[in-house]
Amino acid sequence: MADEQAEVGLIASLRRVAATLVALAQTRLQLVSVELEEQLEYISAVLLWSIGAMFFAALTVLLLAFTIVIVFWDEHRLLAAGGVTASFALIALFAWFGVRRLLAERPRFFAATARELARDAATLRGERP
Repeated sequence: MADEQAEVGLIASLRRVAATLVALAQTRLQLVSVELEEQLEYISAVLLWSIGAMFFAALTVLLLAFTIVIVFWDEHRLLAAGGVTASFALIALFAWFGVRRLLAERPRFFAATARELARDAATLRGERP
């Protein structure tokens, strides 16, 4: 009789452990899903704003370049065209460094998920997270 109770208690205990592990996995998968959605929203917003900014910046720069060359057409058209070109090159270089800075500062992909999994592993090993 005691063996049957111990076996039933062991099976129930194993079921609770399995249920806990499944619930843990489900929580972590939900976290991954949320982080993936956040990253997609971030990328979409950055892409949309970047396309709009580049379009209007290109129009502005093109019209400014034409205006500068037209103003200096009679006397220094080559100097004006060279100055406009050099300015564009400097602005492009500045923009490139800005993009590199943004990419360096972006949040790590699935950082919260990795942190929670590390805490779970530490807890299962009996360590304090």
